[in-house]
Amino acid sequence: MRYEVRALSPDHLMVELTIDACDEVDARSQIAAQGLYPTVIAQAAPAFPTRSRHLEGRQGRLSLTLFSQELLALLDAGLSLVESLQALLEKESNAGTRAVLARLLTGLREGRRFSAVLAEQPALFPPLYIGIVTAAEGTSDLPRSLGRYIEYRQRLESVRGKLVSASIYPLILFAVGTGVCTFLIAYVVPRFAEVYQGSGRDMPWLSEMLLGWGRFLSANGGTVFPLAALGLLLAAWGLHRLVAQEGWAALLVRVPGLAARIRIVELSRLYLTLGMLLEGGISVVAAIDTVEGIVSPRLRERLKAARRLIESGLPLSQAFDEHGLCTPISLRMLRVGEHTGELGRMLTQSAAFYDGEIGRWIDRFMRTFEPVLMAIIGVIVGAIVVLLYMPIFDLAGGLS
Repeated sequence: MRYEVRALSPDHLMVELTIDACDEVDARSQIAAQGLYPTVIAQAAPAFPTRSRHLEGRQGRLSLTLFSQELLALLDAGLSLVESLQALLEKESNAGTRAVLARLLTGLREGRRFSAVLAEQPALFPPLYIGIVTAAEGTSDLPRSLGRYIEYRQRLESVRGKLVSASIYPLILFAVGTGVCTFLIAYVVPRFAEVYQGSGRDMPWLSEMLLGWGRFLSANGGTVFPLAALGLLLAAWGLHRLVAQEGWAALLVRVPGLAARIRIVELSRLYLTLGMLLEGGISVVAAIDTVEGIVSPRLRERLKAARRLIESGLPLSQAFDEHGLCTPISLRMLRVGEHTGELGRMLTQSAAFYDGEIGRWIDRFMRTFEPVLMAIIGVIVGAIVVLLYMPIFDLAGGLS
């Protein structure tokens, strides 16, 4: 929100300014951080309400990875935490990000812990991030913890990037093939149906079926196409609801042949997150509590059951094995980590092993799937064309 403020400066001059803040309390905090004494604070009325709300939503977002990278660079350069945040505030031009940084600075100057200040903005700083900062405050090693989090985000983005890049070409191919087939059935077939309608000759039953469909579209296209578009919109809405409720993993796991691969992807993310937290000095039970909020509901129930076994005294490897949270290879690595006292590092290495396996499977799958998809689209388009021209071939044979 934007607020119009009248404030008294330290040299007893009245100043007027406009600031972006979450609420009036936040606005007062920002004014106080600038050394001003606010006298009047009123919410500004936007000239274009819809666009203003849209911009406010965009400005209120913070790139957590970029923020961590910049903060780490400044801390490594020898600046204190307050000095680093002040430097970030001075170079930032986005009003929403400036408001976030100003709130962090105000909290630190009031003597509160950095983790407590971050926890006041849960929409921007997730529990995972707050957890590693809390652990870093106990060891006085915030730069190292930030480095672990940056590496964690980069590895997650690497796996996500592989999946996205591997799906771009098949999606384009499918969209083009669907468009060509739709054009043939919706435009070309009805035209051929009109040509053959008065020929009086018998046609192959497949051609007759295709042309009958063309005649139906020609007569009822004004009803069929809007209904088809409405059906697609409803299907997209239903898919969006399912993804919002259950997540992509719960849907893809129902596809035959994908259940085992989705399980590997989920275990990779689980191990990578747990490994980062354990290396940061967080206890096993506290790390599992933090991770429960970012895994799928199906995996969350198993993780809760494993946590109860760990709280009763069982080692993590045995608890994970009893609830299907590891493979034979990762089970051996977890046992080694427990014996050597480097469980966090072994979890991270297990995640790296899984990431390599996922990457190899994606490459093999796409090398097989792309030619098969091209062949299917080619067969469908070719069948439509052949069925359209079969009556012409039959007519030419009769004339000869």
